[in-house]
Amino acid sequence: MAQENEKEIQQLKNRFRDLAERSYTQGIYTFTGFLGLGEQEIFWQQERELRHAGYALEGGWQEADRVVIRFGNETELGYQVPFPITCIHISPLQQKFADDLSHRDFLGALMNLGIDRSTLGDIKVADREAYLFCLDSIAEFICENLTQIRHTHVHCAVTEDFTDIPQEEPEKVNIQVQSLRIDAVLSKVYNMSREKSLELFRAGRVYVNGRLCGNNSRLLKAGETVNARGFGKFSLIGEPRETRKGKLAVETAVYR
Repeated sequence: MAQENEKEIQQLKNRFRDLAERSYTQGIYTFTGFLGLGEQEIFWQQERELRHAGYALEGGWQEADRVVIRFGNETELGYQVPFPITCIHISPLQQKFADDLSHRDFLGALMNLGIDRSTLGDIKVADREAYLFCLDSIAEFICENLTQIRHTHVHCAVTEDFTDIPQEEPEKVNIQVQSLRIDAVLSKVYNMSREKSLELFRAGRVYVNGRLCGNNSRLLKAGETVNARGFGKFSLIGEPRETRKGKLAVETAVYR
């Protein structure tokens, strides 16, 4: 199993290297598919050897977790090519008869169509409908073939109007910690033991601002966002203040 994982990691590294070199030597833009946090971390591990080609990351909207990497330096190439990302609005044909659909329901229906996960970006769900970010190349297929999710018949249409994309409303959570060590803050936010939080670090499931964090004693800064895979993400709001008992009072915005 470990060997298979190492093989996949090496294949992804080779893919990044090939795309960067093709962009640099042929003077063109090249693109990856959508990448999750773990795949993005592999890119960041290689970033030094790839930066000569130039690169940019985009997920279709400002807070995207899954992103596409575009290789190519606009200054040197003298032109720009947009990211091949399309947004599809998925809505029930009859709202009052629609199921309460979750992210898993939408993703499962898409996977049942035989679609490769790398062609799909974020799926923002709210009130029985969703906005799906995907590669241009798969958009028409989805619009034609995604007709039902669970028992709900749906309509799919490409949209450029992002104003109705559901914004995650975080829960404001106030905590008190001895320090801003990430493991201490993580433990308080999710009400878990320090040992449990350490397991997340050992398993490579903690990211800060989209980068893997292997240092559980790292000090967090105001505005940084922590993603604990399997639990959610949170951000530190403002600067902490010291309490009378010498602890730090910290306000966080928690996305469940």
